[in-house]
This record gives sequence, C-alpha cells and structure tokens, in this order.
Amino acid sequence: MTQKYDALIIGAGHNGLVCAFYLARAGLKVRIVERRDVVGGAAVTEEFHPGFRNSVASYTVSLLQPKVISDMKLADHGYRVIERPISNFLPQEDGGYLKLGGGLERTQAEFARFSKHDAAVLPEYYDMLEGVADVLRDLALKSPPNVGDGLKTFIDAAVQGRGLMKLNLSQQRDVLELFTKSARSFLDSWFESEAVKAAFGFDAVVGNYASPDTPGSAYVLLHHVFGEVNGNKGAWGHSIGGMGAITQIMAKVCVALGVEISLEAPVSRVLVDGEKVAGVRLESGEEIVADRVISNVGPKLLYERMFDDADLKPEFKRRVKGFKAGSGTFRMNVALSELPKFTCLPEPGEHHQSGIIIAPTLDYMDRAFLDAKRDGWSQKPIVEMLIPSIIDDSLAPAGQHVASLFCQQFAPELPDNADGSKRDWDAEEGKAADVIIDTVEAYAPGFRASVLGRQILSPKGLERKFGLVGGDIMHGNMSLDQLWSARPILGHGAYRGPLKGLYMCGAGSHPGGGVTGAPGHNCAAEVLADRGILKRIFG
Repeated sequence: MTQKYDALIIGAGHNGLVCAFYLARAGLKVRIVERRDVVGGAAVTEEFHPGFRNSVASYTVSLLQPKVISDMKLADHGYRVIERPISNFLPQEDGGYLKLGGGLERTQAEFARFSKHDAAVLPEYYDMLEGVADVLRDLALKSPPNVGDGLKTFIDAAVQGRGLMKLNLSQQRDVLELFTKSARSFLDSWFESEAVKAAFGFDAVVGNYASPDTPGSAYVLLHHVFGEVNGNKGAWGHSIGGMGAITQIMAKVCVALGVEISLEAPVSRVLVDGEKVAGVRLESGEEIVADRVISNVGPKLLYERMFDDADLKPEFKRRVKGFKAGSGTFRMNVALSELPKFTCLPEPGEHHQSGIIIAPTLDYMDRAFLDAKRDGWSQKPIVEMLIPSIIDDSLAPAGQHVASLFCQQFAPELPDNADGSKRDWDAEEGKAADVIIDTVEAYAPGFRASVLGRQILSPKGLERKFGLVGGDIMHGNMSLDQLWSARPILGHGAYRGPLKGLYMCGAGSHPGGGVTGAPGHNCAAEVLADRGILKRIFG
C-alpha cells in the first residue's frame, strides 16, 4: 500500500488533466496513473517516421473550452492555434471543387457556382445553427440533471431548460429536427446542390458509424459547430507542435500544482470496499489508496474490464453492455515528399491549409457506410486530410510534409468471411490503408508515389494504442439515447458512478467527444460539490 490520495485519476488524457487541475487548485492531493509512456491520451504528437512528427489521433482544434484555456493559462505556457484560412475543400467527381469558409460573402459566392438558391439561404441557415448552438454551448459546462435525485433533478432540469424555453417556436422546431432527423432529411429541407449538402453533411458522419440517412445523424452535424478558435465561433485550427503540445502544457500546469503523474502504470482493477471504491491496483501489483477514483477512460473499458464481476449490480452491467461504442474510424499519418497536386486545383494554395474532404455527395457517404457493414470498408471511403506541416515546420524536414488522414466508415469489427471464419484488423489493415491511399490518388495523381512512410491505426489499433473500445474516438456513440443525462447511463449522467467515490471525467460523459475539456471541468465541479467545498472556483 502507498500513501492515500484525495483523488486518483485513471488516464492522463486531456480531460483527466483538466479534472486534476481543478481538483489540485482547490487543494486536493491528486495522482494520475497512465498506461502509456506519455501523457495526452489520444491528443499526442509522436514521431512516426524518421524526421516526421504528427498528431497521432486527435488532429485539429476547435472544441477546447475557452474557460479551460483561460483557467489553466495555457497561452502563457506556449499554447498557440492557427486558424484555417478556409474551413474545408471538397474535390468533386466531375473535376470541380467546392470551398467552404473564409467568411459569409465568400462562401455565398462559392455556393452560387452550384446553386443561387443555396447561396441565398446560407445566412438564414447559419443563423439557425448558431441560435441552437448557443443554447447547447451554454449546457456544455453544466452538469446534466441526474435522474433519480428527486426534487434536485427537477430543479436542475428547470434551470438548464430555461435556455431552450427562450427559443421561439421556429427555433424549437429546429432543435427537434436536429435531434431526430437524418442529416440528409435536414439538409434537403435547406439546400438544392448535392455538393453543398455534402459540405455540411460530412460533419454528421465524423466519428459516427452511420449513414447520413440514419435518424439522429443531424445532431452530430450540430456537435461539430459548437467550437471556436481564438474567439471566432465555428472555426477550426492547428495547434503548433501538434495536439500533444496542448496536453504537455496541461501536464506542466498540473505538476506545478502538485499533481503526481505516473506513466507506464496501467490499472488492473478498481478496488471496492462494500459499496465504496477504495483505490486501484496496478498491473504491477501496486495498490494505491484513494478516497475517490475518477475514470478518464471510456465507460466500456472501465466497467467491463476494470471491476471484479461481483462489484457491480447485474442490472447496471446489462446497461453497460448495451452502451454503444464504435465510431467507424480509421486513422493514418503519412510522411510526404511533396504536397498533393489535386487535378481540380494542382498548385499550392489555401486549400492545402484546410480540411481536404473526399466525400463529394451524401450518396457517396451512404455507400461508404453500407459497404463497411457488408465488407468491412468501402473501396471508396470517406477521407479527410489535413497537412499541418504547411504552417508548422516542427513536424517535417524542410520541403517535405506530414498529412493526417482521418477516415470514416470502417467496421469496428470486421464481418465474418463467407465460410464463417473470423477476420482480424491486424491482418487486413494494410489492405484498407492501400484503399485509402488509392482514394486520395484518384483526386491527386502522384500522391501514392509521394508517400515516404505511413502510420496505420485501424479501429483495433486505436483500441490497442489508446484504450478506445471499438476504436471509438467519442468513447461511445453520440446518439440521442446516449446524450446529456443519459451519457453514459440514465441515473449516472452527472459524472458519478454506481459506487460511492467513483466518478467519470472522460468523453463517455456529457457533453461527449472531441478535445473539449468540458467533462473534466464538470466532473471536478461535482467532486468538489460532494466534498462540500463552496469556493467559487468555477465562477
């Protein structure tokens, strides 16, 4: 047995670091145990080919809460994000292209090349999204009302529902449609052009193993406009030094407050004494005693692999079994000898600094999903490429580049062969990676020849490297039944687990996935509230 801690956090991902910061600032003795040899969880920067570094999993910035940035004084320690000049660039199958972003008037002019109607309604569409997003942004840093807490549940629900009640009838209809309709159905009601609908519809399938025709997929479209960069709402940017630069700064701030961080310290079991957690046992055999255990890993990993069977009630275990995880994500990082030359726009330009999206229509996205369900992946997958080395020379040798390939609609578990034999991602990830390279090659001839090295992370690889069950970058589906008070399970939506002293601070809690810091912030507030600390450190 070692010394006792006020709080023991499992996992040094960004939410665990944020939670540790607020707890340590309030005077608690905090220790973080991390399985890997580096802090950051999925927000890390690593060398993957000699001389080439990149953000390994998480790869872009927008959703990190401004309050967290300010409270942790990240900018004082070197946090710097450069905004994209335009948001996205979508090569088209007919040899054309569409650019999204760079200001309203510019985007309208771009849309007008495809549909004058779509250009005309764009301001109204943006206003609609922003009106809904503003209400939901306000909920991001608030703990959901926890069903089962009696009168407090109703009071919390009424307080948080005030923002929704301020919406007019038209806006309330928008909220209903966004949470229940498919992305296609929602976008069809606004736009004519298939290219324009694809430009927005792509967000609905990011980290979402679903078709744009799946009911509820419109919400994921909204989830990705919550953020901001340097005060500009809805913008996306690149963290200089990669995503790992952010979490390294966070760790530095935590250590300065007295937080202990133990690397290469995987947890074997959460220790339970009656109805209360007592600490953790590491795989090394070391037992760490703590009044509170706070999990920054996903609900599936925590409850299905870190508890003895008798420690959790059967009904709760059944609910966890039904918690859906598996985002259909495949990640690659590639070292490049030169910038890709797109047939539609071959010369270097602002499009190389944007999100380059190969998903020209909603039908293309739908086929990719259906193919993945049948075959494991599509021969024409959804690919987003970012080339951060254009603005960050710390990532690649001079004149060369790194690219992030974020690929969607790859089955979390491969379907069986026709003869019933099992397939395994470890045996097939290379073939899938080749298809991804070929997909980019079709729009940028010569891309394949420019690849000097590559890092491949299938859904199984993401789970093995980062503990993301099913390769789920969100720690669990962002579907209506797994949001707000029901994330991860109704009755445990306010960051408290089923045992006294057990808390959850990861993306499997409200408000969900992305590098936000919100679950870590909110969980710390609940820990301190339970401890009776009334300081206004979250004001």
